Amino acid sequence: MQSATAFLSGNLPAEPNSFIGRERDLAELARLLGDVRALTLSGPGGIGKTRLAVRLAREVMAAADGAGSVIVGADGVVVGAGSTGEESSPQSPGDLDEAWLVELADWHGQTAQHVATTLGVREEQGVPLAQTLAEALRSRHMLLILDTCEHQIGDCATLVQLLLARCPWLRIIATSREPLRVRGETVWRVPPLDLPPDDAPDAELATHEAVQLFADRAAGARPGFVLTHDNTASVARLCRTLDGIPLGIELSAARVRALSVEQIEGRLRDRFQLLDSGDRTAPPRQQTLRATVDWSYELLDEPEQVLLRRLAVFSGWNLDMAEQVCSDEAIPADAVLGLLISLIDKSLVVLDGEAAGDARYRLLDTIREYAAERLADAGEQAELSLRHRDCVLALVEDTARGMFDRGEPPRPVRRATFRRGIAEYGNFRLALATSLAHGHTEQGLRLCAGLRNMWVPHGDAREAATWLDRFLVQEGSEVSPQVRGRALAVRAEIAFELQEYDALLVSAQESLELSRACGDDFTIPTPLRVIAQAAARAGRLADAVSYVDEALAAAKAAGNEWEAGLTLAARAAVAVRQNKLKSAQRAYEAALDVLSDNNRWGVAQVEYGMGTLARARGDGKMAVRYFEDAMEIFRELDAWPEIARCQAGIGWIAVDDGDLDLARESLAESLRLNQMCGQRLGIARGLEAFAALAAASQQPEEAARLAGAACQLRESLGHPAGISPRVEQALEVARDRLGASTAAALFAEGREMTVEDAVGYALGARTESPGPGARASGGPAWTDPARLAAAAGSRREVGVGPRSPSSLTPREHEIVELIAQGLSNREIADELVISPATAARHVANILAKLGFSSRTQVASWAARHEPPS
Repeated sequence: MQSATAFLSGNLPAEPNSFIGRERDLAELARLLGDVRALTLSGPGGIGKTRLAVRLAREVMAAADGAGSVIVGADGVVVGAGSTGEESSPQSPGDLDEAWLVELADWHGQTAQHVATTLGVREEQGVPLAQTLAEALRSRHMLLILDTCEHQIGDCATLVQLLLARCPWLRIIATSREPLRVRGETVWRVPPLDLPPDDAPDAELATHEAVQLFADRAAGARPGFVLTHDNTASVARLCRTLDGIPLGIELSAARVRALSVEQIEGRLRDRFQLLDSGDRTAPPRQQTLRATVDWSYELLDEPEQVLLRRLAVFSGWNLDMAEQVCSDEAIPADAVLGLLISLIDKSLVVLDGEAAGDARYRLLDTIREYAAERLADAGEQAELSLRHRDCVLALVEDTARGMFDRGEPPRPVRRATFRRGIAEYGNFRLALATSLAHGHTEQGLRLCAGLRNMWVPHGDAREAATWLDRFLVQEGSEVSPQVRGRALAVRAEIAFELQEYDALLVSAQESLELSRACGDDFTIPTPLRVIAQAAARAGRLADAVSYVDEALAAAKAAGNEWEAGLTLAARAAVAVRQNKLKSAQRAYEAALDVLSDNNRWGVAQVEYGMGTLARARGDGKMAVRYFEDAMEIFRELDAWPEIARCQAGIGWIAVDDGDLDLARESLAESLRLNQMCGQRLGIARGLEAFAALAAASQQPEEAARLAGAACQLRESLGHPAGISPRVEQALEVARDRLGASTAAALFAEGREMTVEDAVGYALGARTESPGPGARASGGPAWTDPARLAAAAGSRREVGVGPRSPSSLTPREHEIVELIAQGLSNREIADELVISPATAARHVANILAKLGFSSRTQVASWAARHEPPS
């Protein structure tokens, strides 16, 4: 069985072509990233900030994967290393597990929301999303790239400051045209590529980065192009004219298909002479790039110019979308492909992978900004934005119609369609923003209703609520009752996901009234079902049954099979709460029959419910089969919290069956996923499961501590104080084996653990059952009976498997004593006359050797161990 967490190692994009030069830059940045936690790559557009950030991340991750290997640049400079021993540090690049890129160019909401969506972190009820995000990242050894921060610099800075304060293992690379100006930030101005000096001998010209980049890209544009004695000097002059700016060099190199190097260099020199009579207030490199892009644009044929500027309305696109939006009498639809290929050849359009079998394209940020200016100058901005909106609206509604019918399209097509939807998220947001800006409420609400199938499985309920609320309160635009009623039904569903029950009832009731008044029978079952589900959660089971019956009758009368299936599943869930397990089984089977050839999200939800029911009936084998079938679908949809629930179900069954290895594997997977997604209630349930696993493994100490940690976390989330039956069983094992007072002390210790430490403790606990009275030598200190007895009289924070003091060097023992005195890294450095960075490395080594994750644990350990004489 493949681990779901294996899919969460990052999302760095593939590099579109060879990376040329910057070996020394990468070496310096790799060293910097070992000493600082916030690194901002700053510079003008086109200087290569994003490409450099992604390359740096790739090399740092490669060094981490190498576990001590190094990456050496062309000139022998070490670019990155997975160092060990004395040089190892939790702040060193070699200690990273994952790297993520969050692209902010098209994002205009809260930065935290986009980061959370990219990383798969889900919102928690009643908790600010930024706080949930910080909790989810607290224990992750992550490199996070925030790309193109300048257009919402304040919001980015606020989030970065919070994450740096709360997530000790996190490092952030930001790309921005201006610094974030947060505490601890190191700003690194991205320089141009290395240029040959004016007096450089011809033999050395080809050794410089800018010349190498031109040669590489020119060879791509015109196979067979090479630097020769005749053209190298012209290439060098051209690169100097372009100030070594990578984008300018690439745009120029693309022209070798039609022009010689000397022609390109001469024409660009003429273009730059015009700057003398123009606006010289912009920084010189910005002027250089602007002139280069102007020159590239003016060399285009008129149809190419028209297409390029019109493509600025897209976040990314495929050929069909470009033909629909950009074609008219100026550009026939059948000419778009040829023009697109020409723009790719000229390095103005980038091929960006595939989605649903179609090639995807995009514009680099700098080119897109320029094209948008040209579109506005041509007076086409409003018209093209609305064409784009209409294209996206048609796509969304066509997709929604096909995703909720039985039969066609087949499952692979549905899966590809969902993946295509993920690729179009940027366009969805642009279309919504266009509708809002133009006051087109009806089109906005239609988009929202059509996007329900993307928002719910993808975990974007908060974004959905935000857009729906903006349109639902918008005035001055006529909206048909049917459109408003359907949008309100979706808003009620979203409110159920967010556990906002007051908003749910208001939206559902209004939807019901509008749908009945306008005769929209197809929508009526949805608000009825959602009201039933809310009533069931509130314990009003009689009301829930009544609404379910009404919803099911309405769905059947309207021929709405999707709602009929969901309502049958809701009926089953109510029956489970009523302890009518046979009725629940019949309802689930009926729901599965209705949905089996329909939307896969609904099938997976029903299969999960059937697994839960089978477990309640004592049929563990059947329950596992249902959970695994549901997981297969959830994996297709990247529905990580739902996968975590399935894994937890399998884990509990394995605990009951005594299959402790399977239990640990499944529960660990569930716990890690809940932690990654920021689901603290899921973490609390996972700790409860691990307490039961520890009891079943004859580990009473671990059982008591984990029970305490789980109870404390539940209470911190606002759940009533109390101990669940399964946790009480685990505590009974601890009391029987250790005595009531020792078990109580250990339970209290668990309550003092941080969430991060409790998760680490659970994942580090053993599962095999030791022999009677056996204790492995060198085992954890808390397996010593004398120390267990002492625990009844004092509380200590406990880590995972502390090792023997003999593993520490004399210098590390000195630092342990200073940590125990409460000294910071800087204070330790002052005391021992070493640098703060060296002190930090020593502290990191100590944490790694002792298996701890906090200085408090080190101090507690020091109190129990005498330093060697």
